[in-house]
Amino acid sequence: MDFKDYYAVLGVAADADNKAIKKAYQSLAKKYHPDVNPGDKAAEDKFKEINEAYHAIADPAKRKKYDEVRRDYELWRQKGGRGGFEWDPRQNGAGASYNQTMTPEEFAEMFGDLGFGTGTGGFSDFFSTIFGGFSGFSGEKPDAPGSYYNIPIRGRDVTGEAEISLEEAYLGTSRTLSLAQHRIEAKIPPGVRDNTRLRLAGQGEIGSGGGTRGDLYLKILIRPHFRYERHDDDLQVKMPLDFFQALLGATVPVQTMNGSVMLKIPPQTQSGRKFRLKGKGMPRMGKQSDYGDMYAVAEIVLPETLSEEEIAVISDMAQKRKQRSAP
Repeated sequence: MDFKDYYAVLGVAADADNKAIKKAYQSLAKKYHPDVNPGDKAAEDKFKEINEAYHAIADPAKRKKYDEVRRDYELWRQKGGRGGFEWDPRQNGAGASYNQTMTPEEFAEMFGDLGFGTGTGGFSDFFSTIFGGFSGFSGEKPDAPGSYYNIPIRGRDVTGEAEISLEEAYLGTSRTLSLAQHRIEAKIPPGVRDNTRLRLAGQGEIGSGGGTRGDLYLKILIRPHFRYERHDDDLQVKMPLDFFQALLGATVPVQTMNGSVMLKIPPQTQSGRKFRLKGKGMPRMGKQSDYGDMYAVAEIVLPETLSEEEIAVISDMAQKRKQRSAP
């Protein structure tokens, strides 16, 4: 049977006080807790080792017995380690007291069936050999109960997705979601962008051992819009102009997210020219009354039908323009 250095397991010095031992135990227990590492056998084994080490040195009476065995073991090794080492202090002259303070039923009631290893109370054979069948804790129990389910472990974070329209992103909206075994009303703020990851604190999985809930991280997906293109907090919209409006100038309506506005188009406007409508874009998330801009892009559309008179006038104009440009 191999010697177990419980101080090394917890990463503390042999003269560490109970506060340092408890702090080290809690830190390691949270890291390797089965609830945090589901299905990870290596983490589970490490947690069992940490749990056993804490039980061995957190209780003053147990720690005294363990320190005696540790001291005698080191002396035995320094002398060459010949022959088998007697692990039971009653056999190697440590002179420790081994009063049985609990019945098996009392031990099970206090610590539960932890399922750790094959030793008494679920601990290793080394632990059972050193401390006897049902030694329990003498005096007050250590602050951490024996069952690892009483260690405060924060619930795991969960993720979800919500698909919304551009109008909903403009105004803000909400979604009722069934996540982490409960239903929540997720508030989606105005101005949210596509692929934004919103954090909803305390809406994740329930913690164990009195631990707090995890968080919900909600990914927002915004459906493409039939009219607008979005660029960060700015919007872009196509603005159809007929030939005469582009040539002579006009005042035309432009539909924005919160209503129609009239835009003055100067004469001889070229296709592709952009007109900026300040503050008519998307709201900036988290910034009240602050909006991006909208850009209306001129798109010249030829008339589908023209009268003979209109065609004649345009033909005459084209002929005169050709004559002026001739050398």
